[in-house]
Amino acid sequence: MLYYLFTYLHTQFDFPGAGVFQYISFRAGIAIITSLIISLFFGKKWITFLNRKQVGETVRDLGLEGQKEKEGTPTMGGLIILASIVIPVLLFNKLENIYVLLMLFTTIWLGALGFADDYIKVFKKNKEGLAPKIKIAGQVLLGVVVGVVFYFDSSIVTRQANLDATTQIEQATVEQSQKNTIRIDVAHSTKTTIPFVKNNEFDYAVLLKWLGDGYEKYAFLIFIPIVIFIITAVSNGANLTDGMDGLAVGTSAIIGATLGILAWVSGNVIFSDYLNIMYLPNVGELTIFMSAFVGANIGFLWYNTYPAQVFMGDTGSLAIGGIIAVFAILIRKEFLIPILCGIFVAETVSVIIQKRYFKYTKKKYGAGKRVFKMAPLHHHYQKCGYSEPKIVQRFYIVGIFLAVLTIITLKLR
Repeated sequence: MLYYLFTYLHTQFDFPGAGVFQYISFRAGIAIITSLIISLFFGKKWITFLNRKQVGETVRDLGLEGQKEKEGTPTMGGLIILASIVIPVLLFNKLENIYVLLMLFTTIWLGALGFADDYIKVFKKNKEGLAPKIKIAGQVLLGVVVGVVFYFDSSIVTRQANLDATTQIEQATVEQSQKNTIRIDVAHSTKTTIPFVKNNEFDYAVLLKWLGDGYEKYAFLIFIPIVIFIITAVSNGANLTDGMDGLAVGTSAIIGATLGILAWVSGNVIFSDYLNIMYLPNVGELTIFMSAFVGANIGFLWYNTYPAQVFMGDTGSLAIGGIIAVFAILIRKEFLIPILCGIFVAETVSVIIQKRYFKYTKKKYGAGKRVFKMAPLHHHYQKCGYSEPKIVQRFYIVGIFLAVLTIITLKLR
């Protein structure tokens, strides 16, 4: 909203300093500051309110060190993260941008889904929370919405060769204080990026080439299910990672910062041309959204670091996982998720291996055996005798390494 106000002041009255809101870099910077301020201020108020209402976490006895001390810690702190994302986005983003609208919908939808789960656990005293089928259904529905809009909305385009089209690239001209039209070729497509490959653009439609002529128009049949799978997997991966103080939120901040960089270079015609990566018109606005996301996570970490004053609950974990997944899809970097979100992947895979191996050995030998001392993976290390802060900090180090590796894929082909 402030973007429109200052744009009006700049264009109509040449108000001193108002033109700075045209710069994505400025709005991204002020978005992260605003989200930090909101999370720090609102966080303290919300924690006080939760303590007064005795909205505490019920912790199952898993035989872990320091577990009893967590009993009664306020939960539903994910609302701090949601508010710290949504408010700066409403203030500083171009709200007519389809990418921003999809991210806002993702944030609110999964936030509401997680809130319903936390509400049932805390206020209805039902430890099971929302039925797993309902959670999955909510994630699938989000995937359908994102997939359909992405596929059918004509404003979601990418650079394409051998087409005749001219577009005004606002970012490139504004950031360089120029007003000249840059000619590029754009088209609507289901192309994405494959890391470590020289010609690293891949079109999902190719998978249906066996259908014969006109196969491209049926690409949604394979694209939408892939979107659903990615959103469900990453959202649940973040949920599984949220088992130690500061682990999920700190890891998500690292991932978010990396995705923000990728969005900025992908949405800038100059940088995308220099790096020889896919140029995505109007996607630069997502840099502002992700800046707010990073600020919100860092601000929440202030209260969530060991020993945590508040837990995010499913209100936060489902939302941040979904945000990461949808964001990666929109900037066409979803194939980077296994690298960038390696922590989430490891946590999810450890649970899958543990469950399947236990069932297999129980069926074959009559007694179930385990690969890990406990799953998800962070609890395995806790059972090995490592302290919670040490595990979290080492996971951060791994997360930073994966983030750097992800950035390197821009040129490592």
